[in-house]
Order: sequence, then structure tokens, then C-alpha cells
Amino acid sequence: LIKRMVNEGHIVGNHTVNHPSMPDVSDEVLKKELSDLDGMYYDLTKKNMKFLRPPRGEFSERTLALSKEMGYKSVFWSVAYADWDTNKQKGTENAIKQVTSQFHNGAIILLHGWNPKSAKALEMACDKLYKEGYRFCTLDELFEFKGKSISDVPKNSLVYGFDPQTGEIQTTRGY
Repeated sequence: LIKRMVNEGHIVGNHTVNHPSMPDVSDEVLKKELSDLDGMYYDLTKKNMKFLRPPRGEFSERTLALSKEMGYKSVFWSVAYADWDTNKQKGTENAIKQVTSQFHNGAIILLHGWNPKSAKALEMACDKLYKEGYRFCTLDELFEFKGKSISDVPKNSLVYGFDPQTGEIQTTRGY
């Protein structure tokens, strides 16, 4: 699956091996969590990971500094749909409403791809948002174009976080 994701152009980020609360573990444990997963990824792809989403979004100044020292850009979501709790799902239409009602320029959406209903809701929400004028992009593109004008983006690129008032591309809580 990882090889297929990479071959299809998806970015695979680090989320640790065991999903600990990063502020609750020592520097040594955190380094091992990140480097072990990166090592497994490298063995499969011959590439290193460069983005990190801390488990549960839990971080501290110490963990941000340590992960940055290890070469990671920490990325956090600004729009979340609680699809991890499968007992509280209220259907695809509700998921679309939850995502689109929270959306804003520079939004980063948290959904879990293992949930087929969430995947379908994300597809439908993206279609709706695209029709509203939003553009979508990868994290690489987002960081590359941060602060640049939309006119700097090559045609056929999908970029989100475009401010139509200023023409500037935005980002949300990237460290």
C-alpha cells in the first residue's frame, strides 16, 4: 500500500510507530518513534519522510524543536471530522456538512482514509468546495507556494488556501 501511495504521488508523513502522546515521552523515545517509522518507509521507498502529524495533535515546544531538528515540518489540521469514533457517525451527508461548514482558506482537513464513508464524504466535500472556488494541493505545493501569488502557480496545479482578495496563498499552522 505504501509503495502504491508513493507511486501515485501521495505524500506519506510520519505519525510515529506506536502513536504516543509526544509531550509524554522522552527525547530518546520520540527520536526512536520517528526514526524507526522513517527507516521502515525508507526500506520500502528509498525516500525519507519530511512531514509529521503528531498523534492526537499533541505537542510541546520541546517536541516541535526536536522534530524540526530531525528535519520534519510538523503539520496540524484546522478542520476535523471525528470519523475515528465509528459509533458516532451520522452518515455521509452529515460528514460533508461538518467538513464544509468548518472550511476556510488554508484549511488542512483531518479524515481517516480507512473509513470508506469518510473517503466518500471527502470526495464529495472536495467536489462541493472546488465548485465554490477552492483549489487543492499537496503539502509540498503548499509549503512551496506559501506567501506567493496565485499567478505564480503553474496551470493545472491544485492549490488550496487561496485568498481571492489578496491573491496570496495561505497555510495553516505549519511549523
